[in-house]
Amino acid sequence: MTPRTDLRRRLRDQRRATPPGARIAAAEGLATQLFALPALPATGYVAGYWASDGEIGLHVFQVRLPAGLVYCLPVLHGDQLRFAPWRAGDPLVTNRFGIPEPDIEPASALDARAMALVVTPLVGFDAQGQRLGMGGGWYDRSFAFRQTTAAPPLLVGAAFASQQVDTLEVAPWDVPLDAICTESSTLMPSPRL
Repeated sequence: MTPRTDLRRRLRDQRRATPPGARIAAAEGLATQLFALPALPATGYVAGYWASDGEIGLHVFQVRLPAGLVYCLPVLHGDQLRFAPWRAGDPLVTNRFGIPEPDIEPASALDARAMALVVTPLVGFDAQGQRLGMGGGWYDRSFAFRQTTAAPPLLVGAAFASQQVDTLEVAPWDVPLDAICTESSTLMPSPRL
């Protein structure tokens, strides 16, 4: 097992062990941090995620979005993510990873470039704003265009504060985040915000 794989396993176990009461409070704190972002868009599409495997929840953020913002969930399309507007009660299907996604034809979903803000789940992060994801590369492939431009969308990682580690190695394909929000703070490693 590689050090990165071992770290990923340890951090996933740790976040799954977060008690229910702490999860509820964390979702509230995360929403507060996200709404306080200086560059939070006033209108457009906001991509979130369906929290699974112990990920910090976005449900408080979703239900409190201002009227000009449309919440979207990711949809697998080939080897990239596309995004579809979703509200509680809209039909869902389970993708090949067991994660619910909107029940639409993936090709009809919105391209990553159409998003104004994307909140991505993290397995781990460091003080320099480096992220550790699940290891599949979905967000890195979908937002690879951000390697060469500061164009939208705003990319924000979401995690429990306990998921912070001392340092993470950067791979050439890693797409940097503009901010990382936890239940208690916001880290802004990029001058973009």
